[in-house]
Amino acid sequence: MLPHPPPIFPPDLPAIPAMTQERLSLGKKGEELAISKLKELKYRILERNFKCRLGEIDIIARDKSTLVFIEVKTRATKDFGGPAAAVHERKQRQLSKVALVYLNQNKLFDIPARFDVVAVELLPPAPRIEVIQNAFELCYE
Repeated sequence: MLPHPPPIFPPDLPAIPAMTQERLSLGKKGEELAISKLKELKYRILERNFKCRLGEIDIIARDKSTLVFIEVKTRATKDFGGPAAAVHERKQRQLSKVALVYLNQNKLFDIPARFDVVAVELLPPAPRIEVIQNAFELCYE
């Protein structure tokens, strides 16, 4: 029998590091601003934070007769580029797979759908919120 390996993290490590809490708070604020902007644009919010074993979609909404899967990206600095750049090909594949799960679970087979990205920049003097419609196509392997 093999001995148990030593723990990777020290036992006194907090459950959620402070930076992660900060990022969660930033993301929540970005989602709230995104929801306000989407409502202003007449989107009807159907669901928030849809989760399945493959991942999560931040917002699912209707824009007229189109079902819209929305990824919200929030940045408080310009250090890592704009928020929309964070929705790279791997993230697009993951979101596509989660969207297919949602469509299947809800038996939505003959409905137009698209992927939007809401880019939120929390920079002075005021937040900048951009809704990028049809940000990417359905993609999976």
